[in-house]
Amino acid sequence: QVQLVESGGGLVQAGGSLRLSCTDSGRTLSATTMAWFRQVPGKEREFVAAIDLSNGIINYARITQGRFIISGDSAKKTVYLHMNSLKADDTAVYYCAADAQYGSIWRYQYRHWGQGTQVTVSL
Repeated sequence: QVQLVESGGGLVQAGGSLRLSCTDSGRTLSATTMAWFRQVPGKEREFVAAIDLSNGIINYARITQGRFIISGDSAKKTVYLHMNSLKADDTAVYYCAADAQYGSIWRYQYRHWGQGTQVTVSL
């Protein structure tokens, strides 16, 4: 069974930073890309960043504009999202996703999802 456990969300002022963590606490997956998506009410879940823990491929969405950094630890089956210079528009529920390949940016290619962690950026 796969279980993605997310942590690190919360309330932060604009311009501040947060670090999200996601650990795969279940069985080892064959596909080694993990990613972060985010969603606000009434909108589709959108890609933020992905990393392949096997080959190091990293992809970012344009929305990160160089403010976010994704990193991972394959031994711990953990991925991190370091978010800097946060803006009010970054307010969303952030979801960890796993079991895709080659740093995929496509939501439908991920077979496992976490419960989400709320990030709120205040002005």
